[in-house]
Amino acid sequence: MARERGYDLVEVQPNASPPVCRLMDYGKYRYEESRRERESRRRQRTAALKEVRLRPKIDDHDLDTKARQARKFLSSRSKVKLSVLFRGREIAHQDIGRTLLTRVSEQLDDISQVDQQPHMEGRSMVMLLSPSGEGQTAGDTVESSNQPADNQA
Repeated sequence: MARERGYDLVEVQPNASPPVCRLMDYGKYRYEESRRERESRRRQRTAALKEVRLRPKIDDHDLDTKARQARKFLSSRSKVKLSVLFRGREIAHQDIGRTLLTRVSEQLDDISQVDQQPHMEGRSMVMLLSPSGEGQTAGDTVESSNQPADNQA
């Protein structure tokens, strides 16, 4: 019957009693299955981890630049690892590093949430941020923060 209609006979449930078979174009079925799989893989989001490195003696403007870079990473849905690198005797002033990390996290609190509070890993203090807004895309956050309030339509 399958040959007469130009289809393939495909066994759907071999363990059933009686076994269930189906008449279908198996090549077309496999093509559609691979297409669905490819589409689901394309929509899948891999969470990247980006790192922003700071130093304890960083200037205010440089800190703002690093915060802007972290904001860009967060708006592209990546997690951000903030690191304060201590060299030599700077390690004695861990409070400066903790202050820097909290300042950056306060600047980014509208777009991020803290995954890990600041803690020491060797000679660096590390803090982990992840994006908070579920419905935001990469361009939504950056564009909305750069436009003046009176030009919104």
